[in-house]
Amino acid sequence: MALLYKVWKRLITYVRKTEEQEISNLTGLELKGVFPLVKINNTQNNLRELLSPEKLQQSLEEWTKNNDSLSIKISDRQLDENIYDLLGNTALKIEVVQAVMQRLVASKDFRPVLLFQRLEDFYRRWCEGVFIDAAPSENLPQKKMLQLQAQNIAIGLRQVDINTGLNVLILLLELHRYAQERDDLKAQIIFYPSGQRHKDNFFTSQLLRVINYSDAIEIGNFCSVVGEFLQGSNFSGAYLGDANLTGVNFSAANLNAANLGDANLSGANLSGANLRCTDLSSANLSGANLAGADLYRADLSHADLSSANLSGADLSHANLSSANLRDAELSSSYLSHAILFAANLSDANLNSANLSYADLCRADLSGTNLNHADLRGSNLSDTILFSTNLRNAILIAADLSYAKLNGAKLNGANLRSAILLGADLGGVDLTDVILNEADLSGVVLNEADLSGADISDAILFGTDLSYANLSSANLSGSNLSGAILSGADLSYTNLSYAILGGADLSDANLEKVTWNENLEWEDVRGLDKAVNVPEALKQQLGLV
Repeated sequence: MALLYKVWKRLITYVRKTEEQEISNLTGLELKGVFPLVKINNTQNNLRELLSPEKLQQSLEEWTKNNDSLSIKISDRQLDENIYDLLGNTALKIEVVQAVMQRLVASKDFRPVLLFQRLEDFYRRWCEGVFIDAAPSENLPQKKMLQLQAQNIAIGLRQVDINTGLNVLILLLELHRYAQERDDLKAQIIFYPSGQRHKDNFFTSQLLRVINYSDAIEIGNFCSVVGEFLQGSNFSGAYLGDANLTGVNFSAANLNAANLGDANLSGANLSGANLRCTDLSSANLSGANLAGADLYRADLSHADLSSANLSGADLSHANLSSANLRDAELSSSYLSHAILFAANLSDANLNSANLSYADLCRADLSGTNLNHADLRGSNLSDTILFSTNLRNAILIAADLSYAKLNGAKLNGANLRSAILLGADLGGVDLTDVILNEADLSGVVLNEADLSGADISDAILFGTDLSYANLSSANLSGSNLSGAILSGADLSYTNLSYAILGGADLSDANLEKVTWNENLEWEDVRGLDKAVNVPEALKQQLGLV
């Protein structure tokens, strides 16, 4: 979705540039046939001159100047008229705004606090519809529209009003960002685009109304005009449910406890954003950048995070149940105690991620990279782990009962005290794995490679280890009662203190196996068919 949006934006830009090029080649007679289009394009060119950094800087400084009596030179009514006259024609571009801020900061006439206060008051009244709902004689958007139409510039009433409001919003966002970087201003200039929360109004919907109003003339208009100016802003407690925020820049923004349920944030930049306790349920975050974001206790249930970048993000205690995280980048992310029930994490990268005590029950982790991941105490019961990379992962006390581990790579993993009841580990690479004190009752381990594994003090009651490679494995103290070890390679294996009562050792390789007098062999089957049985063991068991 994010890629499609980018392609769409490029196509729109290409079409507009093509139209301008074609018009520039037309003769005077030909121009009359496309007169409205020519006027709009010419207007854009003219407005770039009108909205030059010098012109905009001059106006912004003029709006805060005092007269001889030390009162503000320009009244509120005059300010309103000036704002519509200057900002009602077209949207501000980021390069113009950046140049204006640089010029203002270097100017001795820059009065940021007063400028912020006056623009914020205008923005509040604009959000309330004061200007567009005014009587015709007092209606500033209408006045500006008629002025432009008199110049044969085709523009509607809503377009003028939306241009003006969004441009003021952009200036307020820039003033807020500038002030928050200065100790002498950060307490005096704090902008809340969606309004402030209070005890009777936990969520604020002002910004959502602005977005929907802006998009009434063209879908995605708000994102296109304001989207790149939203970084570092304060949206705490804002209600933005179902909002179209495709591709916006929310990097380092404060969205704490905001409601973004069902919102479209595909391709958005939320890196380093504060999303603690934020509602993102069923939101579209496909392809979004959430690197380093704080998502502690966020609700991401049923959200689409496919191909999203969540590297280094804090998702501890977050709700990701049934979320789509396919192909997501989650390396070094923090997911301790997160709820990932039935989530799709297939082919995701969770290298070195912390998933301790996370609930991954019934999740799809097929093809996922969990190399060096911390999964201690996690719930992986009934989870799909086909071809999953769990090399060197920490799975201490993890619940892997009935997990589907076909083709998984577990070599070097620490599964101490893990529960693997009913899990299918047939053919799995378990070389050098740590399984001491693990419950492997009834687990299918036939043909598994457990060479060099530490399976001491484990419970292997009735476990199928037929044709498994247990060479140099440590099975000391383990309970192998009723285990199937037919055809298994037990060469150099340590069986001291193990319980093998009722186990099947037919065709097993016992070359140089280690045992002691405490080894329990009662009712062992197939010893007469085992190969390379040490002579001393034969004598002890009376087989010679």
